[in-house]
Amino acid sequence: MSSPPLLLVLDGNSLLHRAYHAAATGKLLDEDDRPVWALKGLVGYVARATAKLRPDAVVVGFDCSERSARQADYPPYKAHRPEKAADLSEQITAAPDLLRAAGFCTVVPPGFEADDVLASAAAAARGGGWRSVLVTSDRDAFALIDEQTSVLRVRNGGLDEAVMVTPAGLQELYGVSPALYGDLAALRGDPSDNLPGVRGFGSILASRLLGAFGSVEAAWAAGVDAVRAVVGEVAARNLVSAEARERVEVNRRLMRMRADLSLPALDSARLPLSYGTMRQALAGRGIILGPSLWALTGRTPPPEPEPEPPKYPRSLRARREPSPDQMALF
Repeated sequence: MSSPPLLLVLDGNSLLHRAYHAAATGKLLDEDDRPVWALKGLVGYVARATAKLRPDAVVVGFDCSERSARQADYPPYKAHRPEKAADLSEQITAAPDLLRAAGFCTVVPPGFEADDVLASAAAAARGGGWRSVLVTSDRDAFALIDEQTSVLRVRNGGLDEAVMVTPAGLQELYGVSPALYGDLAALRGDPSDNLPGVRGFGSILASRLLGAFGSVEAAWAAGVDAVRAVVGEVAARNLVSAEARERVEVNRRLMRMRADLSLPALDSARLPLSYGTMRQALAGRGIILGPSLWALTGRTPPPEPEPEPPKYPRSLRARREPSPDQMALF
């Protein structure tokens, strides 16, 4: 029995930011002196993830840059972030059109974010009998994990150091199931989005509370004495306060990802893509990629490089003898 088809969904903004900082020292420009190093890095992430996972279809999501439903709901949301560098903003603006021209299924949801594209694509995959892998550097997507949905979290070191997080892996990392990760995040807060948590609660204490009670509501219903026995006096008092209840509600509302966005049909995102179309679109921005596009375009994978033999023998006797380089000195 064949396995279900696999959908690869990538957080374009998250990966573009990572590519921007990873290659900023090179500052690759096109022939019109426009910055392209983050764009090239983003395409490289997509190509390498595709080669690694061999999906049947690929979707790339981006944040809407014109308006934010979350900011309209809660003005402090992300309001503390400094203004982006001009060369980063230029590449963020250019990325969706470049990827569309290269043939990728690219989604920029009006008023919403790449996280919402991940959630909606995962829901569509689940409903269609597909599996999905969500590629991002953000933790928010952990709430979307289930038996059909995994998260490939990219951190320092790029895809080579990325970790595939499954339900069992999330339990090991945070001590909670995916169904409870939203409550853990609401208690902990998210400083990067300007969402403070409940005072005294980080991931460890939140995990302990949820492990004992199963939900924040159950902890509130149990009362301060029962909560005190699990998390201590100060955290218990903070948790049952009106301020904490409001904070959890606000965080849940803003962290909840939309799973009902209108997306293109999964079959429209299927691979392979046209090699010629992709090469032409990328070359128009001075981005030259060849063999690395093989998995996206259905071409033959390049041969694996031959492993390099050790420079010198490793035996104890051999280490006592002069190496060829040392002999060349005489």
